[in-house]
Amino acid sequence: MIDSHCHLADEAFAADLTAVVARAREAGLERALVILAGGDENEAAQARQVVELWPDVRAAIGVHPHQAHAFADTPQRAADVVREQVARTPVARAIGEIGLDYHYDFAPRDVQQAVFRVQVRLARELDRPVVIHTREADDDTMAILREEGAGMVRGVLHCFTGGVPLARAALDLGFYISLAGIITFPKAGELRDTARLVPLDRLLAETDSPFLAPVPHRGKRNEPAYVTLVAAALANMHGLAAPDLAARTDANFHTLFGP
Repeated sequence: MIDSHCHLADEAFAADLTAVVARAREAGLERALVILAGGDENEAAQARQVVELWPDVRAAIGVHPHQAHAFADTPQRAADVVREQVARTPVARAIGEIGLDYHYDFAPRDVQQAVFRVQVRLARELDRPVVIHTREADDDTMAILREEGAGMVRGVLHCFTGGVPLARAALDLGFYISLAGIITFPKAGELRDTARLVPLDRLLAETDSPFLAPVPHRGKRNEPAYVTLVAAALANMHGLAAPDLAARTDANFHTLFGP
């Protein structure tokens, strides 16, 4: 089993990182993709600890739309920061999470878009997949992926909460769709209906920990070990045994992110 998106370098795990990693491995996780904020040296330092504890983890590095304001004057600097950090992070496999967030608007939308664009271009330059965050910005997100990706950028829409139109748009671009613990929430019926439409060869499972813990841990800190609950829910939706579903999502992870 693989957790395709988690924030193990977040300060929420600083006090008990060893125990969290141990629980993940005891739960049968092969690896996880750890998301790092570009230019955040505290996260980079904790990520090195994660790798020491769990050498099979991989990383994605990017400037999140919430931090895009830091690059308002020179958006290209966001790509430069990420490029440098990827170069010195041996386990880095992807650019992300990057994208647009119009719910909080922590950065002006034109700034978010500019920072997003230069990072998609960087992904093309480095031939790396992208990990996409989109919230209340689906049309602009997909437009930028089409314009800047030009059919040459592969990736995943992480923690998918959109509807059928967004899922189809992503699939048409060749992207994967990753589901998190939200699919276990009682009122997430519409999301579960959409998830059933995602082909098994385009599906990933994640925790987005420390956020969005699945039932029965909802409201508590999430952690990578709980991806098994997400996989069990996905298996139920697709009429598969949990190990068979996990084998599919693991294969998809390796196809997208490599060794």
